[in-house]
Amino acid sequence: MEIKTILLIIQITLSVLLIISILLQVRGAGLGSIFGSVGGEFYRSKRGIEQFLYRATIILSILFVSNCIALAYLYA
Repeated sequence: MEIKTILLIIQITLSVLLIISILLQVRGAGLGSIFGSVGGEFYRSKRGIEQFLYRATIILSILFVSNCIALAYLYA
């Protein structure tokens, strides 16, 4: 298999994983905040799966950009 084909497959896989990791993150906006009710906003730290998704999104985005640069270098 050619290196360009491998990088394109990696690019598609990274993009799907990045979309999934972004969509799974919850920002705590319930239905009450959508309709304008005032909720008790408070600070809380990320824990468990929320922290894992946050870090995974950062890592996936770095890998995605790196792969984009590698593909641009190969196709230029």
